[in-house]
Amino acid sequence: GDRIAKGEQTILFLNRRGFAMFLLCRDCGYTTRCPHCDVSLTFHQAAHKLTCHHCGYERRAPEICPGCQGTRLRPFGIGTEKVEAEVRKLFPEARVLRMDRDTTAKKDTHLSMLRTFRDGNADILIGTQMVAKGLDFAGVTLVGVISADTALNMPDFRASERAFQLLTQVSGRAGRGFRPGHVFVQTFNPEHESVAAAAKHDYETFYRREIINRRELSYPPFTRLVNIVSQGEDVRAAEGRLRTLASRLGAEKKSDLGGPLLLFGAGSDGDIAILGPAPCPLSRLKNKYRWHLLLKTTDIELLRGRLREAWALLSQTDRMGLTIDVDPLSLL
Repeated sequence: GDRIAKGEQTILFLNRRGFAMFLLCRDCGYTTRCPHCDVSLTFHQAAHKLTCHHCGYERRAPEICPGCQGTRLRPFGIGTEKVEAEVRKLFPEARVLRMDRDTTAKKDTHLSMLRTFRDGNADILIGTQMVAKGLDFAGVTLVGVISADTALNMPDFRASERAFQLLTQVSGRAGRGFRPGHVFVQTFNPEHESVAAAAKHDYETFYRREIINRRELSYPPFTRLVNIVSQGEDVRAAEGRLRTLASRLGAEKKSDLGGPLLLFGAGSDGDIAILGPAPCPLSRLKNKYRWHLLLKTTDIELLRGRLREAWALLSQTDRMGLTIDVDPLSLL
């Protein structure tokens, strides 16, 4: 309230659209899920609809639980739409903008909102990743990051790095004018290296800790990765073609933990590790099951040659369902 009275601006960042992450029945535990993807449907209160942000499926939000016919369906989790609703309740005098894919779907809406905020015609800007970087507003003196732990807990070896980048970028939006800025980060893990280092803009400390983790787990930059994804409407076929490929690559041993893991090659400089096959973190999208095989190597040319040999032994049908991603940006 004080900042609004002083004519100062605030940015609130949350990297999740919608009003809530999902609807859940308080009586039987039923959750609303996408029939085509292995994900919960996001609840949008304004339109009273449920949406899958992966395949685009939409439906009206039910009033009655499909599982037990009860009436205690409640929204759980938080999205930008809910943050906007709460902010408007707390600060009814504030001029609030919400910037996410839902509010900027129309042409030029994104630029129009930025101009409105830049010209001082809004007090609070709520947004997803599109407000995290590249914005220079002299009037912004407060940045709030909501649910920062979401970025920390992604099933990807780059999660800590991306969280550090995001927190650093978002916090850099505050105090860019002549007035000092403040940043508040909501987290259950304030001692996490990404959060602690980003709070101090201390890249060196973050790098030193992260590089040790990467070395111990044999992740880039100490190895190169190849992620092979198999997709299909038949889950057994999706898994099976990866098992066929793994056997073509020569995977016969098991790791001490029981999972498929083979090291082969001429010494430590030419090793290839095969992990999987296993379901992808997003195990079903658009009615297709997704499995992946992750390959690590210190010799990409050796791996490339092995893959060519294995690929030549696969049937045309098996090849059609496979995608090979060298140096993948995401493992989802």
